[in-house]
Amino acid sequence: MTETGLPNQPETPRAGSLGERGGKNAGGPHGSDPGARGHTTIADGVVAKIAGLAARDVPGVHAMGGGFARGMGAMRERVPGAGGKSVTSGVKVEVGEVQTAVDLELVVEYGVSIVEVAGDVRENVIAAIERMTGLEVVEVNIAVGDVHLLDEDEEQPERRLE
Repeated sequence: MTETGLPNQPETPRAGSLGERGGKNAGGPHGSDPGARGHTTIADGVVAKIAGLAARDVPGVHAMGGGFARGMGAMRERVPGAGGKSVTSGVKVEVGEVQTAVDLELVVEYGVSIVEVAGDVRENVIAAIERMTGLEVVEVNIAVGDVHLLDEDEEQPERRLE
């Protein structure tokens, strides 16, 4: 805001200025930025969900989490009312005031380039978190804990009808 020369007198917006309706500072009685009139906090769980969903969207990612976490997730999916699949499995975050760091544990499909998948996951996670939260992502660490083989899905015992 520019000085008007009068003490305690707000500046009257001119036609075409940002203080008019629809401008950048619209919405406040004194033309100040509404975002500066409070504090927004984002829970770690929110950032973890965004990261988990963004990572799963990348082709070549089969699952998230280590063997134990995946096993617990599979059990949780089978129990009625237990909440189904956890989108934060294999995701750890540290959230500060303006920055965040993310650790991911992935299972990738056999045959894909792990380096390319990790790069794509990193890009997708950073873009999603920064776009949705406004937090700066300082790092995304990726640990590939396993490779999923196509025949692992077929190893389920078959039932014989006699």
